[in-house]
Amino acid sequence: MRSQGEIVLIPVPFTDLSSTRRRPVIVLSNDQYNGATPDMVVVAMKSTAARSPYSFTISSADLAAGTLNHPGTVRVDKIYTLSQGIIVKSFGRVNDVTLDRIRRILTDLCRP
Repeated sequence: MRSQGEIVLIPVPFTDLSSTRRRPVIVLSNDQYNGATPDMVVVAMKSTAARSPYSFTISSADLAAGTLNHPGTVRVDKIYTLSQGIIVKSFGRVNDVTLDRIRRILTDLCRP
C-alpha cells in the first residue's frame, strides 16, 4: 500500500503507445483509500518550470523523506487514477506543508 504524499515512479506511455518513459507522481489519495483499493489517485510532476496557476516548483527542501536530483514542478491540474501495481519504485515523500499546498490548489481548481 502506498502512503499519501509519497513520490513514486510510474511508466507513462508515449502518445503513440510505442513505448513508455518513467515519470514521478505524488500520491494524493489518502491511506484508507490506498489500502482498500488497488488504485491510487496521483498528481503529475514535471521537470519543466511551473507555468500554470495550478502548478508550483518543489525541491529536496520540500520533502519529508528522500531527495530530488533537481527541482520539479507539481502539476495539480494533472490528476490520474492509476493501479498501485504499476509503480516502479518509491523515492521520497513530500512534507506536510507541500501536501497541504497541493490540497489547497486542488480545492481552488474545483471552485466555480
